Amino acid sequence: MASKKEYLDFVLEQLSEAGEITSRAMMGEYLLYYRDKLFGGIYDDRFLVKITASSEKLLADAPREEPYDGAKPMLLVTEIEDKDFLRDLLLAMYEELPETKKKAKKSKKQILLYDLTDKRSFTRMNG
Repeated sequence: MASKKEYLDFVLEQLSEAGEITSRAMMGEYLLYYRDKLFGGIYDDRFLVKITASSEKLLADAPREEPYDGAKPMLLVTEIEDKDFLRDLLLAMYEELPETKKKAKKSKKQILLYDLTDKRSFTRMNG
């Protein structure tokens, strides 16, 4: 079941105290980034965060749930009404989160072609 945009907007408003929150739609769900680091997402209208030492400590009683079948478990955030708690959670998690991998730009590949009719070769740029 896809998440509703209204729930995303609600969660983003609740996270606004932390600042620098961005989201990205992904197959009907939403990935959430804090200062360009992926920290969680909205999956089936559930706010889940990655498991780190800080998130486990601050969300000690939170259930672990899979965002989708076969995925690594994440922690369900139930204290969604407490903006100060959410800000503190993100600040605590930030240093423990891996850097976002930058996608390498596709380089133009050269393809060597050989023309059998006149025995000449030439290069074509592909991309």
